[in-house]
Amino acid sequence: MANRIASTIKSYMMPIAMTAGIVSYQYVGQLSFLTPYLIILMLFVTYCNISFSDLRFSRLHLWLILIQLVASIGVYLLLLPVHPLLAQGAMICILAPTATSAPVIAGMLGGNVASLTTYTLLCNLVIVVAAPIIFAFVGEVEASSFVASLWVVFQKVFLLLLTPFFAALLLKKLLPRVHSQIQKAKSVSFYLWSVALVIITGKTVQFITEQDSSNYIVEIGISVAALLICITQFATGRRLGRIYNDTVAGGQGLGQKNTILAIWMAQTFLNPVSSIGPGTYVLWQNLVNSYQVWRNRKNL
Repeated sequence: MANRIASTIKSYMMPIAMTAGIVSYQYVGQLSFLTPYLIILMLFVTYCNISFSDLRFSRLHLWLILIQLVASIGVYLLLLPVHPLLAQGAMICILAPTATSAPVIAGMLGGNVASLTTYTLLCNLVIVVAAPIIFAFVGEVEASSFVASLWVVFQKVFLLLLTPFFAALLLKKLLPRVHSQIQKAKSVSFYLWSVALVIITGKTVQFITEQDSSNYIVEIGISVAALLICITQFATGRRLGRIYNDTVAGGQGLGQKNTILAIWMAQTFLNPVSSIGPGTYVLWQNLVNSYQVWRNRKNL
């Protein structure tokens, strides 16, 4: 009975968390300083549950990361003449790394979990290098020069994405029993994600309410762009994955994003309004995932 209740709560946690963030945005928005710490903890738990001996890199992974980097820059340059905020919001929806929960959905869809886990790790490591360079060019980082801007972004992204990776490796080597206990408590990551979603939704709503009414058209445009990008990324990833007999991993790898991290990056390094892009991408990708799981329900 308890397991059934917990499962039901998990099924509705995303709308519950987002509703809580919207309703209490005046209060939870002030807790946004906790977001990077929650992301670090989520990644740490995820990395503790990765078996590095099972990781195998393939050509598909290289194509996916290449598409992700080139498309994010290309979309930004294409939309910049239309509106800078639209360009930033669209770019971050593509640049954001794959969600750590993507392998779970891939497993439900009968996909190659090991392949997607490998790409998720690769994607995060590449973003550590690529994001500082891109944000130093297009971001709104307070720094005296490009090099200074690059260093500011690199420090924050490096700490956020690589600290939990090295910490998980070190823990496994020095304290294997503690590492094993964390593996058993992997559901903790889900609840950390829920808390982060409440805070990040509240912060996004706070930014929206503080904007001039003339920005509403731009905000709607960013939301629509996020929808189109979401559908395109899932479709492109699946088509490319089909070539390498890895359809599900391709689709989820390119389409399912770590939106909590994306929103944080947008609010930290870009114009905060651009966070509406990944903020609405949360909805779009969950609608896509729900549809995919529904179609595959007979195999669950």
